Order: sequence, then structure tokens, then C-alpha cells
Amino acid sequence: MVIQILKSPQTQLRRKKLSDTAQTVGRQHHFETAEQQYESATLGMWAFIAQEILFFGGLFGGYCVYRNLYTDAFRAASSLLDIPLGTFNTVVLIGSSLTMALAVRCAQQGRPKAIISWILATLALGSVFLVVKYFEYSHKWHDNLVPGASFEWNHPEFVNVFGGNVKIFFSFYFVMTGMHALHMVIGAFLMFWLIYKVMRGQINEHYYTPVENMGLYWHFVDIVWIFLFPLLYLIG
Repeated sequence: MVIQILKSPQTQLRRKKLSDTAQTVGRQHHFETAEQQYESATLGMWAFIAQEILFFGGLFGGYCVYRNLYTDAFRAASSLLDIPLGTFNTVVLIGSSLTMALAVRCAQQGRPKAIISWILATLALGSVFLVVKYFEYSHKWHDNLVPGASFEWNHPEFVNVFGGNVKIFFSFYFVMTGMHALHMVIGAFLMFWLIYKVMRGQINEHYYTPVENMGLYWHFVDIVWIFLFPLLYLIG
């Protein structure tokens, strides 16, 4: 798939835009040409995303196995999650994918002020997501639903559900959503780094590979949430 992407018409057009001027703009000394640097950076990002898919795939696989083993417990635990907040966060992340795509487009057009504006918009939406997640985590903490010594399962409406199996659900919940949130925080720091590079004039219509790769990373993070939301919130 990666080879097909590198040979796609869009990639060929990108190569064509690498003019003689671009050979010195943003090119590191260990690359012979800007084209070689672009292909290496793109391949490296797709390789990184591939290993991230393997990482999250393992979590998804483990979750599905235990969900089939303890269906009633997972349904009961899922019913305690806030679907409206989860839906709101899903809309927020979809919006952040749009703003990140617009940042990439502005980078291709060489519009630095617009790049910064759309990256800041993406940061703002990402921050909204994390704030909502904080309130969700706080609610679970106060209800003693965080796996550990203080975990309690006192819900008479689920009298036939074993608390230990519910703890397994919330272990997956906090690990999966926590790792997703960590990836968002890392992405936020990378966006501040991009803004710094744009302000220094290191990103322009000739060299915008960092913005493109940041877009790929952010879209991947959004897609992970698109899978997490129905698996965790809607299974009941």
C-alpha cells in the first residue's frame, strides 16, 4: 500500500513541484535531493502508523476476547459511560481532522498565517476533547470505578454481574482511552513545534512535509477514536 501511495498521481505531482529552489529549502544534509527526503519522510511516517496500528490492534483484540467472555459485565459497565459526552467528543475530533486538513492545504499554497490559524484551531478542538475526557475520568474516580484497591461495584440493578469482570472492562477503558489521550498530547506538542517552524519561515509552498506528516498522524489518532467510541460506549 505504501508503494502504491508513493507512486500515486498525487505523489508524482508533489515530486514535480520540487523545483530547483526546493533543493535547498528544508533539505537536510544527509539527503541528496528534496525528493529523496520527501519519500523517506513519507515512508517513515507510514511505517510508524503501521506499528501504531499493531499496538492498538493488540488492545482491540484483547478487548474483543474479554467482551465475548464476559458479555453481561461489559454491557453493564458500558451503560455507565456518558454517551452524549462521547458523541460530543467524536464530533469534536472529526472537526479537528477538517482543520488539520485545511492546515495542510494552506501549507501547500504557501500561506503561513493561515497555516498557524488552522493549526491553532486544531489545538483548540483537541484541548476541548481532553477537557471533556478529564471530566469523564473524574466522574469515574468519584464513583470508585477506577481499577485498583478503591474499586467498588455497588449497582443493585446489575445484581448478577460480578464486579471483577466489570473491573476488566474499566481496565481496558482507561488503558485504551488513556493511550489515545497520550497520543493527542504528543500531537499537541508537535503542533507547537510546527507553528515555531512556520513562524521562522521554514515551512513554505516548496517544503511542507512536516505539516503533511502531522496531518497523517492526527488523522490516525482520530480514526482510533472512531473505533473506540462504539466499542466502549455503544456495546450495551
